[in-house]
Amino acid sequence: MILTYQKIISGIVIASAVTMLFSCEGNLERVRAMELSGDNPQAIGKNLNLKYTDSGRVVATLKSDKMLDYTNLEFPYREFPEGVLVEFFDEEQNKNTVEANYAIIYDATGLIDLRGDVVLVTSDSTRLEASQLYWDQNQGWVFTDRENTIRFANGALNKGEGFDSDLNFTNFRSRTNVGIQVIEEKKK
Repeated sequence: MILTYQKIISGIVIASAVTMLFSCEGNLERVRAMELSGDNPQAIGKNLNLKYTDSGRVVATLKSDKMLDYTNLEFPYREFPEGVLVEFFDEEQNKNTVEANYAIIYDATGLIDLRGDVVLVTSDSTRLEASQLYWDQNQGWVFTDRENTIRFANGALNKGEGFDSDLNFTNFRSRTNVGIQVIEEKKK
């Protein structure tokens, strides 16, 4: 009789172990199915309203309906497929704004690619409109090879294809352009 109970108990243990092994395999397949492929973002943000500060002072705000965070990849970036509005504030709280239908920020290079109805307005009312604009954060430089229109605060107008400039438009180079330039005469 003791031998029979031992056989029953060992049979139950073996049956339980086999059942657990098969159930673990089923769960493993479901866990593997949930793994993210390399093409998926590590995070998705919606209705963003971010504020960047430096020593307690707000230096920039960023608003976007959606952000896809791919900073887990070998070449990290963040994508804003539904557009972006960024406001920058200098030490005197003068505001510059940039708005675009699409944006992508490359973390490794500091380059921002803005596309679709890009509008940049400086604190002195200089207004740039372009279909695409690159912004090199490290160099403080903006540039494009696309058609663009710039209305300067002094009334000058520049329409062209391709330009590069510092962020204040004080060092501005245009490749091909047509426009109205305002030249002030100095009285002697």
